[in-house]
Amino acid sequence: GMQSHLQALLSLYKLFCPEQVTITLPGKMKTYFKNSEGPWKAAITAVRQRNQATSPLSQAVFLSTSQPLSRKRKWNAQLVIPASSTNTNNLEEDREKSRVYLYSMNGSFPVEQLQTFPQLLQNIHCLEFPSQMGSVLTNPLLLHYMNCVKDESIYLRLYYWMGQMLQEECTWCVVDNPYEEEFKSFLETVYKAECFLQEGFSACEEFLYKTLSLWDGFCFHSEILRLVSWIPLSSFSDIKSYLYDPLAQLFFTSSIYFKCSVLESLKELLQNWLNCNVIQVDSEFTS
Repeated sequence: GMQSHLQALLSLYKLFCPEQVTITLPGKMKTYFKNSEGPWKAAITAVRQRNQATSPLSQAVFLSTSQPLSRKRKWNAQLVIPASSTNTNNLEEDREKSRVYLYSMNGSFPVEQLQTFPQLLQNIHCLEFPSQMGSVLTNPLLLHYMNCVKDESIYLRLYYWMGQMLQEECTWCVVDNPYEEEFKSFLETVYKAECFLQEGFSACEEFLYKTLSLWDGFCFHSEILRLVSWIPLSSFSDIKSYLYDPLAQLFFTSSIYFKCSVLESLKELLQNWLNCNVIQVDSEFTS
């Protein structure tokens, strides 16, 4: 008998080779196969719009063939990294109080009052990270603290937050994203934080590995190639599949300027790998 999954398969055959399927199929049936041409159609439309108009790239391809993420935002919400405060409601009250920077061992020092490096040294035993980990990216003192503490939970919190932001705000992974300048600024902030810490974020590595194959080499190419230079050293098979192969496709079909940019990024990537390896060897030798 005609089973639903067989009807779906026959309807797929009939879509591409109608002469091969002569039986009549029902007009309405459950969808068993997602449209695999969605990302390519969106990419072709984006290229056409970019070539025909002077406006920046407004459409982009999806990360996958699944439904795009909801673009609903709060009425006043934007891609803004939050302030470095554990409790913004009490911020004004704290400012009005007498400023005592050396707290007791049992107390906690409010991060919004952290202004100088001596304060960090004096209160490093009683600091706690803000509830919104994104604020760490723009605070050099908290980045120093993050580098000293080496708490796995801190990196996990930053990993989940940053991964979500990168996926939801990526202009070539989400259709009709009006926040291009904000996303560019966010990428620059992430890159500066990586340079400060002298190591790449795992969320950035995962984001690049997922999206480089969909990247057109045009959108934010400076920011993307800078992030590429901080990808941590991993297995050759992963680097070749997710990094070298997508860049090679763009490399051979792009301008001389883009080729030089890719080579410069890979040179910086090699330098970062060598520096990281030297630090590890020195620490092992010292220990």
